Amino acid sequence: MRTAVITLASGRHSHLILQQAGLALSTRVPDHYVIVSMEDPAIPGLVAGKNPVADIITVPLSAGRLPLAAARNAGAARALRAGADLMVFLDADCIPGPSLLDGYPRAAQDGALLCGTVAYLPPPPAHGYPLDGLVGLAPPHGARPAPADGEVIRGGDPRLFWSLSFALTARTWHRIGGFCEQYTGYGAEDTDYASTAARQGVDVWWVGGAPAYHQHHPTRHPPIQHLDDILRNGALYKRRWGSWPMEGWLRDFQARGLIRYVRATDTWHKG
Repeated sequence: MRTAVITLASGRHSHLILQQAGLALSTRVPDHYVIVSMEDPAIPGLVAGKNPVADIITVPLSAGRLPLAAARNAGAARALRAGADLMVFLDADCIPGPSLLDGYPRAAQDGALLCGTVAYLPPPPAHGYPLDGLVGLAPPHGARPAPADGEVIRGGDPRLFWSLSFALTARTWHRIGGFCEQYTGYGAEDTDYASTAARQGVDVWWVGGAPAYHQHHPTRHPPIQHLDDILRNGALYKRRWGSWPMEGWLRDFQARGLIRYVRATDTWHKG
């Protein structure tokens, strides 16, 4: 099974370097490593001369916003043209566990979205993250199932799908049809993708033995810096699917007086 790893990058350079190093130390290296640069001209120089060799493509920003959906589609198109049987999507700030590229192919079947565990790492020590000792730094995120190595839990809730780390066969990608490129900026494009997959009869599987480790970086809870994106993308999702995604964040914004809910129209507005 020819396996491609696809990652999107804009900034987070130190994270991307560690991801590439983690792939090089994997028990199985990818057959194809695609980095989709979202208008970041520094990326070719960062990854040059390192293994696995990166195939870099560039997509433009969309009105100044990161085109996450379009970038994933572009990365998939490049991988498929090169003959990928299995595509592994891994966010740039995620380091693959040594077994990730064994675990996903072992579980892969047509008709399934494969989701490995993701552990959120604490801030790195002074000498940086030990790539051979990540497993002891943090447990898998508790909001999603964490099956044992070699175990697969089928029938997952598509609302729990996230795009940090997932895999699917080329046939399944064609069956779902790619990400909706109307989403730009932060939020909801992966929820939309899972909803589309469910409509096409594609199941979510939680896969043991395919761990990823999310590198620490400053963030805000709720993500106020993404409020405009969340409102815009949330409204798009509502138009497409009839319900609001990211409701926890919306309620948090409401509690802070940043947005208000209009029950008569089932809409959220700033102020």
